Amino acid sequence: MAANSFGTIFTLTTFGESHGAALGGVIDGCPAGIELDLDAINEQLQRRKPGQSKIVTQRKEEDQVEFLSGIFEGKTTGTSIGFLIRNTNQKSKDYSHLKDTYRPSHADYTYQEKFGHRDYRGGGRSSARETACRVVGGAIALQILNQLNITVNSFVKSVGNISVDKSYQELDLLEIDRTIVRCPDIDVAKKMISYIDSIRKEGDTVGGVIQCVIEGCPVGLGEPVFDKLHAALGKAMLSINAVKGFEIGSGFDGAKMKGSSHNDVFIATKNGMKTRSNNSGGVQGGISNGEDIFFNVAFKPVATIMKDQNTVDADGNPIVLKGRGRHDPCVLPRAVPIVDAMSAMVILDFYLLNKTIRI
Repeated sequence: MAANSFGTIFTLTTFGESHGAALGGVIDGCPAGIELDLDAINEQLQRRKPGQSKIVTQRKEEDQVEFLSGIFEGKTTGTSIGFLIRNTNQKSKDYSHLKDTYRPSHADYTYQEKFGHRDYRGGGRSSARETACRVVGGAIALQILNQLNITVNSFVKSVGNISVDKSYQELDLLEIDRTIVRCPDIDVAKKMISYIDSIRKEGDTVGGVIQCVIEGCPVGLGEPVFDKLHAALGKAMLSINAVKGFEIGSGFDGAKMKGSSHNDVFIATKNGMKTRSNNSGGVQGGISNGEDIFFNVAFKPVATIMKDQNTVDADGNPIVLKGRGRHDPCVLPRAVPIVDAMSAMVILDFYLLNKTIRI
């Protein structure tokens, strides 16, 4: 299996399965001498971990990271950072009935056809549990970006048809973790929580949208052809389990506008060039322009539902799949730190790349 690594200079390689002994990773390209807050890294893992509230899966995992190398006396050494996250609450027998079954909208069929053999216990490598490793890499990237005065904040913008109708500038992004759904609009958050809870009781699932805002990004990150900054962000987001859509700035709404309305007009200020509007989402020509970078990430409903579904077995025989196990009725609250992590790794990687080509 190829493609287990992400990034060009700041890279993350991950390994492990949902029901194996552990997940883990190796981070390369991290600058030396960075003082790390290890508690803050574990706090990001706690934001992603299962069992944290009534509206997420009740699998219980502590998700404490163990660093094996690359950190000495609290600082990065510049060498590979190796880490482990041990699995402690596997219930593999819960998945024995899936050995010869293709679950609707899961990776069972495609994995079997591609590799000829698959780990049916929770989906193996296709399980979203793999994203815990991304959160570790992203948590380190976030700390480095914070030292550069670059901040990354993601929040749940919509669940089903319930949506925040304010722009992110009108919201207090410090309120994101005030509610279990991670929406900074407290009134809307209450509606989201109630709706997700009702969906959970129905044995169904629901999707939604996470918005990410990156502030303080300098001008010049990104390459103008194949490595456009927004293309890299899009690839990073679409690599996350259950993501089905990505739009930056005006996104699909921009397709309905005239150029005279959509164009971001430049103005000169004492702090340099600015734009009156930001329909570009902070990226023009594939390169950051110094404005806030903001984008939306669409998540589909979780494929595992607690309802009977028609499907087929490996021999093509029609069967009825009984819903069982521990699964998220809505993945969005736990996906917020994953979006933060992937965004941070992209921005840091492009920042370091820019340092190598600018003399």
